[in-house]
Amino acid sequence: MTMGLRLQIRPYSFVLTRSLRNAAGEWQQRRGWLLRLQSPSGRCGWGEVSPLDSVEQRRCARAMTELAGTSSQSLTEADLERHVMVSPGAVAFGLGAALAEVQELVGGAAGESWLPAPSSAQLLPAGGEMPAALERLLAEDLAQDHPLTVKWKVAATADAEEWRLLEWLRDSLPRRSKLRLDANGGWCRQTAQRWVESLQGDPRLEWLEQPLMVDDLEGHRSLLARVPVALDEGLRKHPAWREHWPGWQVRRPSLEGDPRPLLRQLQQGVPRLMLSTAFETGIGARWLAHLAALQLQGPTPTAPGLAPGWSPQGPLLSSDPEQVWAASEAIG
Repeated sequence: MTMGLRLQIRPYSFVLTRSLRNAAGEWQQRRGWLLRLQSPSGRCGWGEVSPLDSVEQRRCARAMTELAGTSSQSLTEADLERHVMVSPGAVAFGLGAALAEVQELVGGAAGESWLPAPSSAQLLPAGGEMPAALERLLAEDLAQDHPLTVKWKVAATADAEEWRLLEWLRDSLPRRSKLRLDANGGWCRQTAQRWVESLQGDPRLEWLEQPLMVDDLEGHRSLLARVPVALDEGLRKHPAWREHWPGWQVRRPSLEGDPRPLLRQLQQGVPRLMLSTAFETGIGARWLAHLAALQLQGPTPTAPGLAPGWSPQGPLLSSDPEQVWAASEAIG
């Protein structure tokens, strides 16, 4: 009898170094599952399931319960490919990532070596914490050769307060810097137009990220005619938009499904894709780093969104999957 693949699953949890506040609310706890897929030859593939919101967490928990029932069975690649096709996006990412490594599409002798993470954009906190965070970054960045890229979470506090903070930010941000404003779908069209009128013509503006609600494609197209616009949550709800949206796309691999198609796109040099974190463990972060490095080699290189300093230190965030796996056992 031919031996098949063996799948192991472990839960994990960790706390971010600070609370993340945006238009959708505030959170700090990260919970998910790690996958270890072993082939008959002994080769291991590693995956991570890291849903962000509570609804997706419940969907993934049901899928993981089903997968856990197969852990004592001998599985084929076809078995797992069927799960990839029907699973929630975060589960499909974990399975696809593990399969890609077993199939030597990345990280093996027949595939690409894992690439290190490029320099990241810096994530600024929402509201009144932003000025102190930016001042620290500017003090640290004086010795850096590359321009500073910052991303500020907006639509998270009173509009009048954010306008005041915007003026301070624009006065403080160096000329060579790049600015991303992320509303997480929290603006109406009228509010977005007001921000566009203020920002239009500022060479530091790299893009507005998901300024309007996730279904408002027409509104986003209207804004794109005046300033650069990147879609994020809208692409996850409407994956077909990835085929024809002409602006930037913020891609969060660990949330959107099987990473192998995105891997092929970046290898082929598809433009205007920016890779961003969903605050993964070291296993998911290893994939994010590799994909971001491929993006930087393409026709529209830009700093990825890795949120440096927001995740804690420790073995669960290691780039060595064996260390991450061992750390999750200690948590379990």
